[in-house]
Amino acid sequence: MDTRFLQSTEFIDSDAVNIIDFAEETIRKSQSQQEQAIALYYRVRDGIRYTPYLDFGDPEMYRASSVLRNGYGFCISKASLLAACGRVLGIPSRIGFADVNNHLNTPRLRKMNGGDLMRWHAFTEFYLNGRWFKSTPAFNLELCTKFRVKPLEFNGREDSIFHPFDADHRKHMEYIHERGSFADVPFSAITATYRQYSPKLLDDNSGGDFGAEGQLVQEKTLRE
Repeated sequence: MDTRFLQSTEFIDSDAVNIIDFAEETIRKSQSQQEQAIALYYRVRDGIRYTPYLDFGDPEMYRASSVLRNGYGFCISKASLLAACGRVLGIPSRIGFADVNNHLNTPRLRKMNGGDLMRWHAFTEFYLNGRWFKSTPAFNLELCTKFRVKPLEFNGREDSIFHPFDADHRKHMEYIHERGSFADVPFSAITATYRQYSPKLLDDNSGGDFGAEGQLVQEKTLRE
């Protein structure tokens, strides 16, 4: 096992005091690593609010300890936090990326991103019982309800990635291209891609309620 997946890094800063406290208070020492990973997953999924309305060019939006302190983040933010928590507990953890076509979007996010193709979508990977498993803590349960998408569950025995269809059987998320797995967030590569394809993401886009916007979009769609 590559020891990098157990060490604190610049963005997956598992040696930060707030990360250590958060991870340790989430689990019971009597639990197996699989059970601990599951507990961490659900706490990060639902305890950290998902929003894409932030500054994608700010390194603090990717740093686990800052994400925890803020209480919100986007897919990379939350995957970074979950990986950091796993490392605190001695679970080998890394962050994986893929480009995805998001068929359910909001007009504001689509304009910011320059379309529906979301580059560098992130998930956490845990090494459990001899193999790596993907877990995607991005969308909290409340947000899933507003967007009418199926919340992602994680059982530590199989990958947890976005569903291809939503609760109304419309196309949701399509995985286009795997970018690989990393010991730390490749911030420079990510922001270089955004600068080329989605430069508006690198503006300060903070403010607004993504969940409320999504709910309005879904209500309008269902009426039509």
